[in-house]
Amino acid sequence: MDHAADAHRTDLMTITRFVLNEQSKHPESRGDFTILLNHIVLGCKFVCSAVNKAGLAKLIGLAGETNVQASGEEQKKLDVLSNEVFVKALVSSGRTSILVSEEDEEAIFVEPSKRGKYCVVFDPLDGSSNIDCGVSIGTIFGIYVVKDGIEPTLHDVLQPGKNMIAAGYCMYGSSCTFVLSTGTGVHGFTLDPSLGEFILTHPDIQIPKKGKIYSVNEGNAKNWDGPTAKYVEKCKYPKDGSSPKSLRYIGSMVADVHRTLLYGGIFLYPADKKSPNGKLRVLYEVFPMSFLMEQAGGQSFTGKERALDLVPNKIHERSPIFLGSYDDVEEIKTLYAAEGKK
Repeated sequence: MDHAADAHRTDLMTITRFVLNEQSKHPESRGDFTILLNHIVLGCKFVCSAVNKAGLAKLIGLAGETNVQASGEEQKKLDVLSNEVFVKALVSSGRTSILVSEEDEEAIFVEPSKRGKYCVVFDPLDGSSNIDCGVSIGTIFGIYVVKDGIEPTLHDVLQPGKNMIAAGYCMYGSSCTFVLSTGTGVHGFTLDPSLGEFILTHPDIQIPKKGKIYSVNEGNAKNWDGPTAKYVEKCKYPKDGSSPKSLRYIGSMVADVHRTLLYGGIFLYPADKKSPNGKLRVLYEVFPMSFLMEQAGGQSFTGKERALDLVPNKIHERSPIFLGSYDDVEEIKTLYAAEGKK
């Protein structure tokens, strides 16, 4: 198709139209979720633009504050900016009552006049230590519903991931990609900069049942437990005559999970002696990505249980995670089950 013809296409499925179509399947809905999602999308467009200009705008300079979740890592100004953008966008939607951000030590309770029925958990800029070298980074989010007519409390957020009604991420990479699930499959949208709109480019993403890639930080290998070490050994030296798996590890969760979703394989961030509870946060990293994986036909496992069954006790709680193609995660589950029998 030539570009001139493409420029006049009117049948493009924008994310707004897509969400409105989904909404029309629920006659009882009042459009609250659509409004909330529009505000999240707007936040992502803003951050995408800021990330693209980061090197130019001298935003990279250190803000000098320390990120509450990182181990003394100097916080980049873009993290602070992205967090402010999302908090303002979510509060001004008038549809949220509690926000949990990776950047804020405490949960944010929205003032009563602007309250709505949703809780949003998010990491405004995941992988931000990679900004300087141009590696893909992203925003991750999950959405819960607050119980009707009750004063919102932390318990509305400390729910298992299976109670989420939607989850997604926006990846700021070679293109700006928004991946979303509202519980009926996973759909990918790409930002068309000339229109300023996210267009549906990856309808109904299904992860391959088995993959050829494993993704893990092998620098931590000396501290791994038995099942993880056995699994990675098997990836490199298969005993059944199959080809070894390829290793791909970017170190930016959004980028690693995005590739896993599209190409298949397994992404793991296991517990180890240094991080006995793993490193990734349950509410706004593990849950949203596990929700997407299951919706795309994959699996997600903590080393003990299905990731979405985990009940968090603290908002910044961490958990080990193994997610990806169904058969690949099944293998790691078998290794942990065998270890448990010893």
